[in-house]
Formats: sequence, structure tokens, C-alpha cells
Amino acid sequence: MVTTKHTLILNHEEIERKVTRMAFQIYESNVNESEIIIAGIAKNGYILAEKLANKLKEISGLNLSLCEVKMDKKNPLKGVSTSLTIEDYQNKSLILVDDVLNSGSTLIYGVKHFLEVPLKKFQTAVLVDRSHKKFPVKADVKGLSLSTSLNETIKVSFGKTNKAVLVE
Repeated sequence: MVTTKHTLILNHEEIERKVTRMAFQIYESNVNESEIIIAGIAKNGYILAEKLANKLKEISGLNLSLCEVKMDKKNPLKGVSTSLTIEDYQNKSLILVDDVLNSGSTLIYGVKHFLEVPLKKFQTAVLVDRSHKKFPVKADVKGLSLSTSLNETIKVSFGKTNKAVLVE
């Protein structure tokens, strides 16, 4: 029987503090913007985007729109779709959000999708940056930089009772 060892990296309270700090960073770099699009990559990236948008609404008067970004993370060449139309985010400030920056493939294909449209400003945000990039993409806003081995996996849970970041 194989058992997987889990190491807790961030608990619920620590995640909430990271989200608050990230929201303040986003606000500070976008204080003069009239509208910001928070685009979260489906599943955990979108949940994080919702958390950031809610915190930004608490601390700022920014006009925010949420956008869900859908792609096949195993095969991002299949294309990217968004819950907003191109006209909804064209010439606006946009922040692309994901939970973990591993190799950078998900983020770079998301970046590629949005760069095909004229934007006023474009930033990326992740909760955890693992620093194992295969692509030249970085997070402008990050909750935590974490050095891990290639065989370790970062798991982010945004469950109702068990919000946590774990290393397996």
C-alpha cells in the first residue's frame, strides 16, 4: 500500500491573508483604472479570482468584472474560451488569475488568448509560484513563492471546510 505524505503549506487563515495582500497589490497597481477585468482560469483559478474580486470590492471603489477562462489544461492548444465577449474586455485592464504556476503552460496559453485583443493593461496573479517554468511567463502578483522538487505536487483546496495548500 502506497501512502502519500501531505505537508500543509497554507491553512485557511493564511490563504485569506495572502488573498488580502494580493488584492491590495492589485489595487495599488490599478488605482487609476476605471474598470478591471479579473479573469480566472477555470476551477481553482476562477475561485481565486472570485476571492480577489470580493476583497477588491471591500477595499476599493474599482469597477470590477469577473471572467471565467476555460481551457483543457492537459492540452491547451485545443483553445481557450471565456465567459465574457472580446468587446467586454477590449481596451480594459485585465488580470489573469490561476491558483498555481507550475510549468507556466496554462498561464502562457491564457496570456496568448488575451494578447490577441488590444488591452489597456495586462497582469497575471497566482496564489503559489513553484518556479519550475518551462515557458517565459511570470506572476506579477503572487501569494507565495515556493521551491519544490519536480516530483512534488501542489494541491490547492478551496472547499467550504478545508481550505488549504498542500505539498504531496
